[in-house]
Amino acid sequence: MHNKCLIIYAQPLSPGEGKIVPVPGHKVTHKVVGADTDGAYSLLEVELVGDGPPQHIHKTEDEAFYVLEGEINVLVGERTIRATAGSFVLIPRGTVHTFSRIGQEPAKLLAIFSPAGFEQFFDEAVDLDVTDTEAYVAKAKALAEKYNMEIVGPPLEP
Repeated sequence: MHNKCLIIYAQPLSPGEGKIVPVPGHKVTHKVVGADTDGAYSLLEVELVGDGPPQHIHKTEDEAFYVLEGEINVLVGERTIRATAGSFVLIPRGTVHTFSRIGQEPAKLLAIFSPAGFEQFFDEAVDLDVTDTEAYVAKAKALAEKYNMEIVGPPLEP
């Protein structure tokens, strides 16, 4: 008797493909979500054209960044790291962090959350009819507890 193994592969995504969520200051594209990985991780492409998020803590997810284009500053705990294309930064759960672009040029990075689930925060926080920063920040603060996140400080200065 042979054991049969069913392997299901997600459809490949080309550049620009995936669910796009227009977060004020940066465009988030879902490349892989928890439903694709049995909850193990999610992968988002982030194009940072404005300010980064406020300082925050993920209580239940590790987060990592891989910089594809441009340069960003990443605050991890009390340390600020200058990350250029090809840089990888791991942020363990429970660690204060944020990021911002360096200069006026956009930056592009991959953001990985493990385990998955936090990617749904962006879907819920962004009202596709109202994309101004003030409305987004108010909704993000209201959703923080639901997604095991704590906002602890302002964004990084540009």
